[in-house]
Amino acid sequence: MRNIRVAEVDDLDRAVLAIGTDYPQGHLLVWHEHRRAQVLYAATGVMRVETADGSWTIPTARAVLIPPATGHQVTMTGVSTRSLYIEPAAVPWFPARCQAVDVSMLLRALILEAVEMEPRYPEHSRDAAVAALILHELKNLTPLPLDVPLPSDPRLRGLCEAFLRKPDIHDPPARWCADLSISERTLARLFQRGTGLSFSQWRQRACVLHSLQHLTAGMPVTRIAAQLGYDNPAAFTAAFKKLLGQPPTAYRSPDATGSPDRG
Repeated sequence: MRNIRVAEVDDLDRAVLAIGTDYPQGHLLVWHEHRRAQVLYAATGVMRVETADGSWTIPTARAVLIPPATGHQVTMTGVSTRSLYIEPAAVPWFPARCQAVDVSMLLRALILEAVEMEPRYPEHSRDAAVAALILHELKNLTPLPLDVPLPSDPRLRGLCEAFLRKPDIHDPPARWCADLSISERTLARLFQRGTGLSFSQWRQRACVLHSLQHLTAGMPVTRIAAQLGYDNPAAFTAAFKKLLGQPPTAYRSPDATGSPDRG
């Protein structure tokens, strides 16, 4: 199925529905939620998924698991998505909070194939077997640290969201303290309680994940490092590898063997 709303097929008695959608550059999918669990796969481009408690940056060929009834909005940068909408009873193991995941070549092929299937695929058919294999493969996904947790404190969250729009690795905690009229010790306590990270850890993670959209677009590492305020490209690369376990070049181009439609 292509470019239709899930509401049009949500009531079909099939455990797995697959929809492919193409979005214009910079499109914002405003706050909404789904009855079904969702596997949102980026066939092209970069997505930023936001919920009440965090932000997930999903580059090409990766996906995010979105639990049922979870309010979220998605910012699209050159994105074509392939989504699986799954009956909650079929995935009792699904996480309670969004989770970014790597996508194996097999699962990728299954997702692309599922998009071509008729929504009311016959039981015991080849298409039903594809859907069943998808459910098996989803259990073996590798989590990726592509999220930036956001605090519930409204004033601190506002500063965090502003930082995410224009991150700077040398943005000093003193500036945040001045805006909030608190001490650095209090800021440290608020960050730990609200995000589970120290201020410096959160700042570093936000900068690294912000770089993904630029890497996917082909921007040179030297320029990305300078934009984020790193002293040199080596410092940025070291921070990137520490968080994601791979160098920036691993995220530069799509992990694809063909077009996003038929892979």
